[in-house]
Amino acid sequence: MPKITKKLVDATTADGRTRFLWDDELPGFGFCVTVAGAKSYVAQYRFGGRSRRMTVARHGVMTPDEARKEARLILADVARGLDPAERRIEQRRDLTVSELCDLYVSEGMTTKKPSTIATDKGKLARHVKPLLGKRLLRSIVRADIERFQADVATGKTAADIKGGFKSRSTVTGGRGAAARVLGLLSGVFQFAVNRDLRPDNPVRGVKRFADKKCERFLSPAEMARLGKALTDLIDEGANPVAVNVARLLALTGCRRGEITGLRWEWVDWDRACIRFPDSKTGAKVVPLGAAALGLLTALQGEARTGSVFPGRGRDGTTTAVWKVWDKARQRAELPGVRIHDLRHSFASVGASGGDSLVVIGALLGHRDTTTTARYAHLSNDPLKAAADRIAGTIAAAMKGETTDNVVPLSKVAKR
Repeated sequence: MPKITKKLVDATTADGRTRFLWDDELPGFGFCVTVAGAKSYVAQYRFGGRSRRMTVARHGVMTPDEARKEARLILADVARGLDPAERRIEQRRDLTVSELCDLYVSEGMTTKKPSTIATDKGKLARHVKPLLGKRLLRSIVRADIERFQADVATGKTAADIKGGFKSRSTVTGGRGAAARVLGLLSGVFQFAVNRDLRPDNPVRGVKRFADKKCERFLSPAEMARLGKALTDLIDEGANPVAVNVARLLALTGCRRGEITGLRWEWVDWDRACIRFPDSKTGAKVVPLGAAALGLLTALQGEARTGSVFPGRGRDGTTTAVWKVWDKARQRAELPGVRIHDLRHSFASVGASGGDSLVVIGALLGHRDTTTTARYAHLSNDPLKAAADRIAGTIAAAMKGETTDNVVPLSKVAKR
């Protein structure tokens, strides 16, 4: 194999399997790329008659040359009769929770999406590290976890943090936030258990606060008010890109990031659908109704590639949605409605119209049917209408009244 260089590392892909490349300059020094595409440097050696492999560093944390130097030190310890992997385990048993979080970020998130990694890093930095970060990993017990959940729920970690240019991070508490952070913390401690850094997961058995899902659906009257508000804003010179983002969100049930990041190359005009190469649940196809397709057709013009909703975002997409959305919901007298509620409303219209939860889940791109189950109560509406119709027909027949809907029992029995 050739010498491991940055150019070689950057060009190497997983190709559907975990791959190892070994350096021809330093035997035992290698590079690994997982199925998920995570890249790291490794050192492999034999100790006590067994082959052992340990991670040197993630690609990006170290350069190939820096990782090679570190691997050389590891292999030198082996030559002196020491087991570097065992020594690392012993050192990590004295980790603080903050150090464990850093280790989890560098080595325990290899299968997560970049957006999920960013969210999880924020939770660890804003909630876990301030409350538990200085504690030794081995000292944490169940009571500490219960206290941690209560503290997050009461807003002990709430903060308003100003970042760079027009950047602001608002950290809130609450029972829902506490439940979600606790779920992440359980994964962090399970990672520690899997690495033999502690014998148990102290989060297990702790009863989490209920993470209530917001189920706000717009009624037809509310939809009408919202539509008028968006039209009025256009007439008054509001940002048309942001207005059309809101319209397409309502017509497709897509997530906000999917629409703001939509590209013309993903629109399949022949089959009337959007082919997202990636999303929260992976690659997916979203069918387009006639109204959604008409909106995109009106927006396309001569464009064939590039962002559908261009703007000043880092990736060239619009960031103007929030200001327009706030104005629209105020005019429509919908102060508590979130832009994500347009997705819920799309699903509610389908459920109330008699579409099955399987169909609704497919339209929304749900990977797990339990996610769609929150709309189950809405699907009772057509059943209630059917029950009313059938019972009314039977009641009329029992009173001796004749209706066109009554079918003789003799015919029913033969069916």
